[in-house]
Amino acid sequence: MKTSSGILLFKKEKDTLYYFLVHPGGPFWKNKDLGAWSIPKGEIAAGENPLDRALIEFEEETGKTLTGKFIELPSVKQKGGKTVYAWALEGDIDTSGLYSNMVSIEWPPRSGKTMEIPEVDQWEWFTSEEAQQKINTAQAALIIELEKIMNTEK
Repeated sequence: MKTSSGILLFKKEKDTLYYFLVHPGGPFWKNKDLGAWSIPKGEIAAGENPLDRALIEFEEETGKTLTGKFIELPSVKQKGGKTVYAWALEGDIDTSGLYSNMVSIEWPPRSGKTMEIPEVDQWEWFTSEEAQQKINTAQAALIIELEKIMNTEK
């Protein structure tokens, strides 16, 4: 089964939590919004450290590197069967000037034609409520879990 790892970046402004999410690039995702967003993440290779992969993916999908105190979250299983490992990090990045690596995809599917697309085409901060609507349904559990952890620490 496939596994991915990623970073749930969050920030607090007054009493409101905001989450940084990315929107996948390419024609398949072009007009999809609710449930289409994700934490920056990518597939873990055999023997690879999941947190190292998460940090590499964050940089590939935003052009930014992260450091800090990472909070390990329980993994989630997406509808397609992929397990996602995630770490939360409190921090702030400006969404202007972000850029994504390019990837080749076959489009249309099974056509034998390939096209280059940005892996990510949008980056945005959302309130908790907005983020839970925008994010992949399974990944919403990451936000809920982080908020439980933070409420316990108060």
